[in-house]
Amino acid sequence: MREPILVTGGTGTLGRVVVRELLDAGRDVRVLSRRSSPEQSLFERVTGDLRRGTGVDAAVSGVAAIVHCATTLGRADVATARTLVDAARRHGNPHIVYISIVGVDRVPLPYYRAKLEVERMLTVSGLPWTILRTTQFHDLIARIASLQARSPVNLTLGGAAFQPVDVGEVAVRLAELAVGEPAGRVPDMGGPEIRSHRDLTREYLRATGRRRLVLPVRVPGAISAAYRRGGHLAPERAVGRVTFADYLAART
Repeated sequence: MREPILVTGGTGTLGRVVVRELLDAGRDVRVLSRRSSPEQSLFERVTGDLRRGTGVDAAVSGVAAIVHCATTLGRADVATARTLVDAARRHGNPHIVYISIVGVDRVPLPYYRAKLEVERMLTVSGLPWTILRTTQFHDLIARIASLQARSPVNLTLGGAAFQPVDVGEVAVRLAELAVGEPAGRVPDMGGPEIRSHRDLTREYLRATGRRRLVLPVRVPGAISAAYRRGGHLAPERAVGRVTFADYLAART
């Protein structure tokens, strides 16, 4: 019987698709979740919380690999990753596969800096590790537009473009990495198209049948300047196939 693979954040946008891919590949899967569930499931669920450190030892015990998808969307990612790494060291040194973001070393966004710090933590952890950086997911671009649904104007980041990638394609890649040998930092993964934020927002509005003025805003500061320079893009790694239009068509 093969050891299971643990997925942190296994009920989130990316994690749940990773779980499905691993199950489809015939692997036993364990999910660390803050909430217990009495329902029957195809995977094992361990109740715990990376922020509090509860249940983490039980979650990592006996696993072959850990796909770390859980995120706090902020600086707390560093502390939760340290909790996970420390537990992994106590329980057999499993292979950790970490999902990161293209540009964490070029865009001075606090969340990106936290992701970069986690990357560095893994490289010196003594654990076997693999890191995959991807560009933004399609649903993030859609969410930015949808959050302005009640406004007569949709604001976009002036002078900036994005290269959104499909979460399903990223999940397939993470599942492949989890069942393989530790590979260090693997090639980045970007979406198939680089398009201006304004253009992507207009695409979203057309697909959802909304009429809005789309107004690019040139925001001052180092973070916006890094986005305008394309620090978050991977034009040489446009390996995704699902376009933003494909995503919207499937969604709507």
